[in-house]
Amino acid sequence: MIIKKTDAHIEIMRRAGKVVGDTLKMLEKEIRPGISTEDLDKLAEDFILSSGARPAFKGYRGFPATACISIDEEVVHGIPGRRILTEGQIVSVDLGAIVDGFYGDAAETFPVGEISVEKRKLLEVTRRSLEVGIEQVCPGNRLGMVSSAIQKVAEEAGYSVVRELTGHGIGKTMHEDPLVPNYGSPEEGPILERGFVIAIEPMVNMGTYQVVTKPDGWTIVTADGKPSAHFEHTVAVTDKGHDILTL
Repeated sequence: MIIKKTDAHIEIMRRAGKVVGDTLKMLEKEIRPGISTEDLDKLAEDFILSSGARPAFKGYRGFPATACISIDEEVVHGIPGRRILTEGQIVSVDLGAIVDGFYGDAAETFPVGEISVEKRKLLEVTRRSLEVGIEQVCPGNRLGMVSSAIQKVAEEAGYSVVRELTGHGIGKTMHEDPLVPNYGSPEEGPILERGFVIAIEPMVNMGTYQVVTKPDGWTIVTADGKPSAHFEHTVAVTDKGHDILTL
């Protein structure tokens, strides 16, 4: 069941989303060769708490940290630890915040120092796939129009979209209906209506779309070991279009 949000609910989610967006903006300035992923996680947690919000991921289904921090071939759900970032890597940071019982959720993939032309293109295409997906969010469009737009941009650039993981509805819980795949037909899925709020999050791989889970039970990596990028925004459906809540 898709739970519609009132204007008041969406304003609370905007506050949560702003905390998430501001946290990512802060972390962008800290991501550099030599910093550990656990240091980034501590910065994120302190920033969220100082903003009057609560970390959404810490303890969620047993996840041990505030942020999912995933490097190169790690697609999502990387656990922060003693790993040190090195020049040329790409690192995706996915995090959420709770304000007055409502969630915000966003992700971005960052370069660590100077990265290869190939990795830079992957980041650009993944970001663009999110943008075109968001452009399809308006009342009367089917959710499949979002999914197929994302897939088209990624695959026309020679990449693949992860199929085992999807975006999701979001509100008073982190994951609600509907699922938001990053592939499929524009004729599929529910018709979008005012008050729907969804987290759109393309995960785009340089090689195969297939993924595997590491022995830690959390970290998901590409099956062929090639890099992956991840961008996400929480988006509300409005009367005439959409409203990005995690800027």
